[in-house]
Amino acid sequence: MVASVPQQEEEPEPEGITRSLSLSELRDIRKDFSRLPGEHIITWLLRCWDNGASSLELEGREAKQLGSLSREGGIDKAIGKKAQALSLWRRLLSSVRERYPFSEDVVCRPGKWTTMERGIQYLRELAVREMVDYDPDNAQLPADPDEIQCT
Repeated sequence: MVASVPQQEEEPEPEGITRSLSLSELRDIRKDFSRLPGEHIITWLLRCWDNGASSLELEGREAKQLGSLSREGGIDKAIGKKAQALSLWRRLLSSVRERYPFSEDVVCRPGKWTTMERGIQYLRELAVREMVDYDPDNAQLPADPDEIQCT
């Protein structure tokens, strides 16, 4: 005699619960991710990465409410262009790519660096510069600037 074991039905995975960001949360995001006066675009993007822009999912209407993050109208307008939920990092990269479609339009300014920390910072900025040209839908490309090889 074979005992039958009742099969448990697997429950579907719960979908991610999303909620709209409050005005104070949007204000905090604006404060943390706004480009500083005189800050180079690539330096700003790297600072946004380091501050966690890849972990912030925003819908288009929320991104529009952030106002001027980059201090450049073309970039700021493009940040809120897509309606679907995307990470702030992806929105920033695609907005800079849209505003500056040619590689030579956004350059890293090497400057002189005399410390290892400044040299590492420069290499990380070169990696972010490479990412501006990447296709964000290509899963084979690194999503983390620290995974990009620079020589």
